[in-house]
Amino acid sequence: MDVKTMQYENGSSEEEHNKILQMRELVEKQDSTSKEYDDLTLRRFLRARDLDIDKACTMFLKYLKWRKTFVPNGSISVSEIPNHIAQNKLFMQGTDISGRLITVVFGGRHYPNKPGGLEEFKRYVVFTLERIIARMPEGQEKFVAIADIQGWGYTNSDIRGYLAALSILQDYYPERLAKMFVVHVPYVFMAAWKMVYPFIDEKTKKKIVFVENKQLKSTLLKDIDESQLPDIYGGKLELVPIQDS
Repeated sequence: MDVKTMQYENGSSEEEHNKILQMRELVEKQDSTSKEYDDLTLRRFLRARDLDIDKACTMFLKYLKWRKTFVPNGSISVSEIPNHIAQNKLFMQGTDISGRLITVVFGGRHYPNKPGGLEEFKRYVVFTLERIIARMPEGQEKFVAIADIQGWGYTNSDIRGYLAALSILQDYYPERLAKMFVVHVPYVFMAAWKMVYPFIDEKTKKKIVFVENKQLKSTLLKDIDESQLPDIYGGKLELVPIQDS
């Protein structure tokens, strides 16, 4: 059997398995806290860098350094993000047909000019990603997002915030997003989107799907069973705010 096609129990190929071992040896020499992370974590960083060990090591070590400074206590608490929690803009529950957790975020409920500024928003992004990961069904590494832009206007526009969130997702939580449906998109939003788009890496771009309003339910039902689809999109699942889930 070809070493690239041989599969391990965790889904890694022989090539990935060998590169994980090499990567682990390299990163543990530079940062002993690397030992706290499992092979699946290293594999996500490897896959994000097309199995290039040097690039994956650089990316992972950067993540470790960032986490020690940005999340020194190991997690973000609700008390650190009161303004964004109050906006009630992110919900999490249900799974798609592949068993991946579904999140729904309402862009029209985000207001950047709140006390706490960009730093609180970045903490909120980390808080939500950590909650999502903690809620993932066993055997799953990725989540599906529905970004609902209904009601979005210039007062919601937050280019710095969008870029910061994008950086956190791509640089520190690689290979976590499976797919993002962007729905109820007002024309005015596209001006902001054009400013953010160049900063989205190619892997992430392929995961983003803009959905036309008239095809909303039919498009979502291709990936999500009606029993798991939020009721606001014609499904049967009631949404619960992320802080309550």
